[in-house]
Amino acid sequence: MDTRTEAPAGDLVLHRPTAPARQLVLLFHGVGASPEGFEPLGPALAREDRWVVAVRSPFASDFGTGWQWFPVQGVTEANRAERIAAVMPRFAETVLRWQAHTGLGASQTVLAGFSQGAIMSLESTQAGEPLAARVVAMSGRFAVPPQTAPAGVAFRFIHGTQDPVIPAAFSAQGAQQLQALGADARADLLPGLAHGIDQRALALLALALDEGAP
Repeated sequence: MDTRTEAPAGDLVLHRPTAPARQLVLLFHGVGASPEGFEPLGPALAREDRWVVAVRSPFASDFGTGWQWFPVQGVTEANRAERIAAVMPRFAETVLRWQAHTGLGASQTVLAGFSQGAIMSLESTQAGEPLAARVVAMSGRFAVPPQTAPAGVAFRFIHGTQDPVIPAAFSAQGAQQLQALGADARADLLPGLAHGIDQRALALLALALDEGAP
């Protein structure tokens, strides 16, 4: 196979389509985690014309286990965006390689991230051509307030109100800021949920994917 279309190593395919593929869903985990953490979500997200892939972050985590896109030790509001920008080309390359591998384009792609994976997915919409038609951010945030709402990109935020890691206010604010820029954006805040994905969040994720299906 042409190396340009090989699936990135370390990623985990949770569901392969059994009919002609019409949607590519890429799941991005949080810092210190791995693609295997998304395995329980697979059955709820599977559809006959959908690829569901859990992507492994490229760098070993500062925490000693799992993986990360950018280091969180010493991260501040001032330096977070810089760290994200440094690795964004790698993030974009990963998405493009999966699109080449599956034969699906940006209009058929959903980026669904948790925590740091959500941050990377959101920030990708602020740099260059959109990689996907839909971004689902779970327990995430923008590094800095969004400055643009790419045409044709829908945003869904899912966040627990008791999140001690990334306050849910970041999702509410992100959705409001995107709406002001003219984007299709919505935030669902889940009472009592901490920094995680429960059955309510999973149901909202599945709904967001179906909303964006061709």
